[in-house]
Amino acid sequence: MKRKVLFYGNYFLDFYSKQDLKTKEKIDFVLDLVRNVERVPIKFLKHLEGSDGLYEVRVITNKSNIRIFGFFDEGNLVILVNCFNKKTEKTPKNELELGRKLKEEYFSEKIERKRK
Repeated sequence: MKRKVLFYGNYFLDFYSKQDLKTKEKIDFVLDLVRNVERVPIKFLKHLEGSDGLYEVRVITNKSNIRIFGFFDEGNLVILVNCFNKKTEKTPKNELELGRKLKEEYFSEKIERKRK
């Protein structure tokens, strides 16, 4: 199984660039799993219930629990802005809303590109 991991805007790259080397290596490891493993374990990729198709890529390090929101488009995972350090048991509502908003924005832009 080979999926493309696409980045929407600079949201993910801005977050990634601020991480230390060990954290970057862990993020790379998890994204490689998403790219190459047909059934990614829930420990690393989880569908967010009631989120209209949002998934969270889960990166757990000694220092933090990183969540990277994404969704599928034509079999590829699109990474969104919602790269954040999760500090509570529940996913913050504002992060979920931002994920939904960016997903809608992504598909709206895609439709516009097809019209042109």
